[in-house]
Amino acid sequence: MSASLSRVVGTTFKRYSIKLSRTSSIANIHRQLSYSRVCSAVTTHYTVKPRDKDPRWEGIDMERFADEADVVIVGGGPAGMSAAIRLKQLANEAGKDEFRVCVIEKSAEIGGHILSGACLEPRALNELIPDWKEKGAPLNTPVTEDKFAFLTSSGRIPIPILPGFPMHNHGNYIVRLGHFVQWLGQQADELGVEIYPGFAATEVLYNEDGSVGGIATNDVGIAKDGSPKDSFERGMEFRAKCTIFSEGCRGHLAKGVMKKFNLNKDNQDQIYGIGIKELWQIDPAKHHPGRIEHTVGWPLPDIKTYGGSFLYHLAEDNLVAVGFVIGLDYSNPYLHPFKTFQQFKTHPSVAPLFEGGTRIGYGARALNEGGYQSIPKLTFPGGCLVGCSPGFMNVPKIKGTHNAMKSAMLAAESIWDSLDKGESEATTVEPVSYETALKSSWVYDELKQVRNIKPAFHKFGLYGGLMYTGLFYIIGRGKEPWTLKHEGTDNQSLKPAAACKEIEYPKPDGKITFDLLSSVALTGTNHEGDQPAHLTLMDDTVPEAVNWATYAGPEGRFCPAGVYEYTPNDAGDMKLVINAQNCIHCKTCDIKDYSQNINWVCPEGAGGPAYNGM
Repeated sequence: MSASLSRVVGTTFKRYSIKLSRTSSIANIHRQLSYSRVCSAVTTHYTVKPRDKDPRWEGIDMERFADEADVVIVGGGPAGMSAAIRLKQLANEAGKDEFRVCVIEKSAEIGGHILSGACLEPRALNELIPDWKEKGAPLNTPVTEDKFAFLTSSGRIPIPILPGFPMHNHGNYIVRLGHFVQWLGQQADELGVEIYPGFAATEVLYNEDGSVGGIATNDVGIAKDGSPKDSFERGMEFRAKCTIFSEGCRGHLAKGVMKKFNLNKDNQDQIYGIGIKELWQIDPAKHHPGRIEHTVGWPLPDIKTYGGSFLYHLAEDNLVAVGFVIGLDYSNPYLHPFKTFQQFKTHPSVAPLFEGGTRIGYGARALNEGGYQSIPKLTFPGGCLVGCSPGFMNVPKIKGTHNAMKSAMLAAESIWDSLDKGESEATTVEPVSYETALKSSWVYDELKQVRNIKPAFHKFGLYGGLMYTGLFYIIGRGKEPWTLKHEGTDNQSLKPAAACKEIEYPKPDGKITFDLLSSVALTGTNHEGDQPAHLTLMDDTVPEAVNWATYAGPEGRFCPAGVYEYTPNDAGDMKLVINAQNCIHCKTCDIKDYSQNINWVCPEGAGGPAYNGM
């Protein structure tokens, strides 16, 4: 075991504030693309190409060192940190200071992979840390003004936002969610939570009885061709009585756990959206701290495509967060979410805000949009799901952080009780009371009220969805005696390219609209180049034979980071190239790929974007 791992085992790990030095530039992105082109696109990752059948791995020491905790939490986002804080609050109140809670986070620093709009409803925070203002929580911009509009290609039709409407935000705060999560990390550390950033949880460990026994972190030192390098080092096991999966939207371990324990048998499959965001510093004369604006309509190609924009004025440094969300149930494979977002900024009512401004941040993330209909069974032997992993987003509000935090707090309380308030000698527990507690909470009530809005937009289109919202949510508060169903999964919604019309997008001007590579450079994304691509293909022939031949290569458009591109080989045939170094961990490819041939797995720990308060 290396000295670094010895320190991990022997001491409380307090690295939430340590930042890895990472640089990214357009030149680096181009070099990464060039390097990827000369390498084979064939999948070499050991999750698809087993090492026990590879002679290059004969004689390699595969022993893993293990540590034991009471509770292990996978993911240090709002939910993971809320669960950790609540567990240690309970343990410390009971005088159980030795009760160990470990948070495993793949980002190099807590908050480094966090991206959201974000408008935070403080309901859960008020319960978790009532004195958050005194403790310096970075909630510095109370909402002062709400605007909502329907856009045409050249016009803007205002729609009033009244109290009780889903997008009425008075009482909420505009935040930089990554900074808020960093602050949660500080609160957790002060309570005695052990925080392990830069370590990716890549494998679920199972006990002999089939229960979850913990997780293992990623192996390091594997070459791009799948062979061991001289620097190879096995990952480490973190075993626990209960493991909480709070990986965020489309968590790759949670996906496997859901399948193993058949957690989705009584609910509809999850559906998703993609949110793309930029952070701008604008002219002070145009800045209105506390203002929130949302739009629907243009530039979406048709009334069946769900989506819209957000624009939030932060109090600090003349900052504005602008973004666009598109439901991943769209049908036209030529739709390009990134270019749609760039096109939105050219609208005559939007572009003037950014003239003379400077874009300082970019990122993207998939969003759970299934809501009430898609909540899976939340517990299983040895663990549970919290936060965005099971999906608690309120789609009409475009908010999920408060629900994610509350779900984690309820899980923590159930785990504590299941462990007999910290005194249980059981090997593992299943916190069965968590599910009952959630269904009795305001989280469940909130999601049930809005359960029909997203499927109404899909079923009836934009105008019908708006009418449904007005009739049944605003007037009836979601008390209609029926529940509409989602119509299939997002990957199944694509139509063949031959049945669709290509979409023309304006060229970027480099002032208000931008190309993809310069955008990815702003994410600070970095991965060790000499490692197997973590965007794995279950069958290497499918991209060309199906995705390109039938759907015109949609992964080259729905990816917001330029990871996937089709280039001609020497014979003139199109071949898929995977630029894995560009990946910003949004998970869109894992969701939208038509044949579900792409499986996103964790790269080496500390890789990925380096967001600063996104």
